[in-house]
Amino acid sequence: MSAARKPLRFVAVGLANTAIDFGLLFGLRALGVPIVPANMVSTAVALAFSFFANRSFTFDAAGAGRRAAAWQAAKFLVVTLIGLWVLQPLVLLAGTALLSEPLGASAALFLAKIAATVVSMVWNYLLYDRVVFSSRTTEKEPHD
Repeated sequence: MSAARKPLRFVAVGLANTAIDFGLLFGLRALGVPIVPANMVSTAVALAFSFFANRSFTFDAAGAGRRAAAWQAAKFLVVTLIGLWVLQPLVLLAGTALLSEPLGASAALFLAKIAATVVSMVWNYLLYDRVVFSSRTTEKEPHD
């Protein structure tokens, strides 16, 4: 696959992933499911979709055996959760601290969230490409 197509496919998967997350969250809420369980289900389904879609569609790494796929899934979770639970909070805290006084709390949070999302997207793309779904690492891992 051409290197130029990967970022476009990554964005497409990200948009679909977001639509799945939002659609399920609001659909479950319409059915009366409480917010926290509805969000847990929607994010879990979206995360699973993201793994399989990025693995097969974006990075073309779906040919490996079950053990290699499990190893990819573990690396995918670590990379994704670091982006969500480490990088995003750091950027949010730094951005709001720097921007709250000149812009106000709401505008600062909005801009910081955009920056945090961009940082985690770049983080995810680079590590998915070079570590999680890399042909160099997939070939070294055991196949079934």
